[in-house]
Amino acid sequence: MTETVLELSDEQRVGVSAAVDLMRGRSTLVLTGAGVSTDSGIPDYRGAGAPVRNPMTFQQFLADDRYRRRYWAGSHLGWRRFAQAGPNAGHRLLAGLEASGAVSGIVTQNVDGLHTRAGSTRVVPLHGSMDSVVCLHCGQFFARADIAQRLADANPWLTEDEAARLAPDGDADVTEIDAFIVPECTVCGGMLKPDVVFFGEFVPRERFREAQAMLTASDVLMVAGSSLVVNSGIRLVEQARRQRTPIIVVNRGITKGDGRAAVKIDAGTTEVLQSIAEQLAA
Repeated sequence: MTETVLELSDEQRVGVSAAVDLMRGRSTLVLTGAGVSTDSGIPDYRGAGAPVRNPMTFQQFLADDRYRRRYWAGSHLGWRRFAQAGPNAGHRLLAGLEASGAVSGIVTQNVDGLHTRAGSTRVVPLHGSMDSVVCLHCGQFFARADIAQRLADANPWLTEDEAARLAPDGDADVTEIDAFIVPECTVCGGMLKPDVVFFGEFVPRERFREAQAMLTASDVLMVAGSSLVVNSGIRLVEQARRQRTPIIVVNRGITKGDGRAAVKIDAGTTEVLQSIAEQLAA
């Protein structure tokens, strides 16, 4: 199926030319957010028209069995739809830019794994990945597909509701949770949690340090599809500012990094990345 890429306005093309001038002959680290995955059918938390959400916090998940049942029921339905999403042209363009040497790597706030599936090889998933599950007691990791099968076997009454609202973290809204059975760790009987960073939880220190090291080794930082509301993203932008690394921001609407950007392009990521790739290759 051919993907439609929107045409850029004159103002957006000027921004792309300025971005290409900064990137040409240099290595660019790309920090991506939910806006990169919207063309894959995964919604944005904060884009235009996005519903207001109050995601479950890590503290709620730990403290209350009912919260855990609600989370796992919604996550199970959401993940089944989430896992069907495939990389879009924007993901593939970034993989191609990495292969050409223009992009040094990707730091992503997304948990969908689509950058890796598109062919990018240097990817730091700041907020983890929905593809794996971890035991909070013994640290054992499990493939999400295996846990999904256990969930389906234990809760055969739970079927996918097409009306359930999907979220960028793979969750979906579910109200009937009283009968839901949450699986335990098969190693120690401990509490299982998808290997993603919840609200109120810190990004693992070693993962953030890896992202910082990639930024230090790069000449340019591009923010693609993120409003930079989440602390981990704006911390990297601030590091770039302090080390005098030029910053390019590509996002529909305002971001917390606009005042630090050498170039801001108010547009969708896919069309901008296509234009950048074409100009860099010329």
